Amino acid sequence: MHTFTLIWLGQLVSTIGSYMTSFALTLWAWQLTGSATALALVGFFYELPQIPVALFAGIIVDRFNRKYLMILGDAISALSTLILLLLHLTGQLHLWHLYLTSAAIGGFGQIQQLAYSTSITTLVPVQHYTRANSMNSVVHYGSIIIAPAAAGLLYPVIGLAGVLMIDLATFGVAIATLLLSHIPQPPPEKTGSAKQTGKLSRLWQETTFGIRYIWQHPHLLRLLIITALFWFFHDLGSAIDDPMILARSGSNAQVLGAIGTAAGIGGVTGAIVLTAWGGPKQRIHGLLIGFMGAGLAKTFFGLGQNLKVWVPAQFFSSLNFPLLGSSETAIWMESTTPEIQGRVFAANSLVLQGVSTIATLIAGPLAERIFEPAVHSKKVAWVVEPILGTQLGAGTALLYILTSLALVLVGVGGYCLPPLSQANDPALIDSQESHADE
Repeated sequence: MHTFTLIWLGQLVSTIGSYMTSFALTLWAWQLTGSATALALVGFFYELPQIPVALFAGIIVDRFNRKYLMILGDAISALSTLILLLLHLTGQLHLWHLYLTSAAIGGFGQIQQLAYSTSITTLVPVQHYTRANSMNSVVHYGSIIIAPAAAGLLYPVIGLAGVLMIDLATFGVAIATLLLSHIPQPPPEKTGSAKQTGKLSRLWQETTFGIRYIWQHPHLLRLLIITALFWFFHDLGSAIDDPMILARSGSNAQVLGAIGTAAGIGGVTGAIVLTAWGGPKQRIHGLLIGFMGAGLAKTFFGLGQNLKVWVPAQFFSSLNFPLLGSSETAIWMESTTPEIQGRVFAANSLVLQGVSTIATLIAGPLAERIFEPAVHSKKVAWVVEPILGTQLGAGTALLYILTSLALVLVGVGGYCLPPLSQANDPALIDSQESHADE
């Protein structure tokens, strides 16, 4: 675990810097536009390039050195941050610059994240997959604790430029830990009787391998469908939660930071418990229970209008994500061998990024053009007003509540699909090598 822990520490430091930048840019963009759609579009342009990249990311990760791919991803993110810094210092920074740099970071970050996740199986014993993935949850949620609080304090003092400089320094730490680490490459893929095919045919086989592999394993196909539904509704709500909070708190950055800290504490608490526990033996139960727990907590969050409700609701929401995320990832790791994980994980990511991109694209217009006007109409106001009020952000809160209830329904629906409960049954996992030539 030594090498994994070293890399993990570097990613933790880098992620804290990146989240500080994201927090500062959110404040900057909200002050500039006051638009939920403008903020949601940053997420949309981050995710959009990940769809075409995912088509080839698996092939790249399975064929090239994963350590160098991770370094490349960090380097591109650092370069994008430097460009934003220079534009800001010269007074030339505009909203569309965020869209472009978000697209660059998202595209190369897709490869970097895929290289990182597929390296875990070559660094960590199988019995520690859930623990390793729960440590990765600490990277995300630990950063949520530190970054908003730090950025909220530093932003008024050092401004956006100072936060961007801190982010650049943290990228240096991440790259240094990667340079000091040895990441074993998976053994060459066993191709059996290699078929001589044309280049285009071979490229088509390589590109579609992951999707075909999932399609040929019904338990994985059902797992992909249920997780895609969950992340669609989750990301639809996530794209509007910051605008909802800012609108209902009078653009109070401290409120946004406090909620972010609550999310971090909840996530880290869940990750620590999961690391000590090791997770349920039937990981599919961890996945579905996590779906329902997160959905219920988010529903209460959407009903709230102040920190007395938002903070505990956010804590209990985030408490579920290490469980559901680690359980999902461990199932995929157990179901695929290291030499094909790049393509299979990329196929899974392709579908999830597709639904997430759609969700983030429609979130802003749904909130601003449909739900916000709806709460002021006579047909809806009499129902919504006693619960959510009719002030700015009430319509967005209504949409957020509906997406949260959908998360609960997805978890319940998962238990209504009997084959889904077999997703991590070793007896049902076929030999991966027999599919390598298909």
